[in-house]
Amino acid sequence: MLTLLAALIWDLTFGELPNTFHPVAWMGHVIGFWRDRALLAMSPASQFLAGLLMTLLIPSLFAATTAVILQLTASIPWLQTVLAIFFLQSSFALKELGAAGQRVAKALDSNDVSSARYHLRSLCSRDASTLNGSQLISAAIGSIAENISDSFIAPVIFYACFGVPGAIFYRAINTMDAMIGYRGKYEYLGKFPARVDDVLNFIPARVSALLLLFAGMFCGHSPSRGFSTMLRDRRQTPSPNGGWPMSAMAGLLHIEINKIGCYALGEQGEPLTTKTVSMAWRVALGSALILCAIVFLWIGVVGGSFR
Repeated sequence: MLTLLAALIWDLTFGELPNTFHPVAWMGHVIGFWRDRALLAMSPASQFLAGLLMTLLIPSLFAATTAVILQLTASIPWLQTVLAIFFLQSSFALKELGAAGQRVAKALDSNDVSSARYHLRSLCSRDASTLNGSQLISAAIGSIAENISDSFIAPVIFYACFGVPGAIFYRAINTMDAMIGYRGKYEYLGKFPARVDDVLNFIPARVSALLLLFAGMFCGHSPSRGFSTMLRDRRQTPSPNGGWPMSAMAGLLHIEINKIGCYALGEQGEPLTTKTVSMAWRVALGSALILCAIVFLWIGVVGGSFR
């Protein structure tokens, strides 16, 4: 409980660590090193095999290293706790998610569409070069809803179930998916890690949607509309997971979240303004805090049962 609480306070206060000290940046370097060399094997079959080996070895390496470090410091409890907080905080990015959304909103408030398009890259990988103001807001809100699962809900769930090494393992898989799990020149290399990421996010995405609905109720939105929208639109997205939290958010805010030519979640109800981005962030933050309260209770009950 202390580890999670301290990691949460650290993240909300200071945000992301510099890349030099950030385990996820270290993961990125290792994945990039392997990725660039794997592409020398030009056949799709060889690239697929390389991606499979990356998925088996890299997350296991980082999780095992974390476990060993924590075990080696077990005789120095304060040091073990500090290291556990350090590793756990690195597995999520709550403050940065909100800040990324606000950067898009602030740019649009200043009528600087070019900057808003640039800042959207921190939230999603779509081509924003032709998006107008409302489309940028829609993309930002959808990304906040989807990323609250990847950036916070999922690693905290893995922490609650498998400890700090579990959170690190999840983050490594998710980082691999972000770097190579999409169509293009990395398609065959990224097929296996992308599928594993889908499996690992199956439960967290659905939990995230329910937490968003619960948080939305406290933020003055309609959980019933959010729930019905989620049931109707959750399967519209190419991802088997992303549609759940995004459609829940669209229903809660009574807006349409769309990606032209791909999906349209919710309905055109309330106008899309920069204030809508702030509302989406408050709901997302509320869902994160509710999860932490549930995990505190879970840890307390499980810990008490073994005394």
